[in-house]
Amino acid sequence: MVAATPKPRLVKLAIASPGEDAFSVGGSSRKATHYVIKVEIGGAAGAVAPMVGKQPTETHVWILSGDAPAFVKLEGALAYEGPIWRIELTSPVWP
Repeated sequence: MVAATPKPRLVKLAIASPGEDAFSVGGSSRKATHYVIKVEIGGAAGAVAPMVGKQPTETHVWILSGDAPAFVKLEGALAYEGPIWRIELTSPVWP
């Protein structure tokens, strides 16, 4: 992925799924797959970034699986060094 930083940089994304989280919609119980997206900065910059506080934060995304997968929730920064945002649908109820 090309990271839109002040100096564009090519980075790798590590996407892992720690499991599923339950939620309900209209009284119906559902499970969304939870994905964690980590930015991997290569080279010397990648080794130095965590030490100087420049390592991008993880992004968490929940997707409802099925014939028509659907976005449920996102927690993460939307821009380089930006605040952590939570974007979610209004109807799901999380425990």
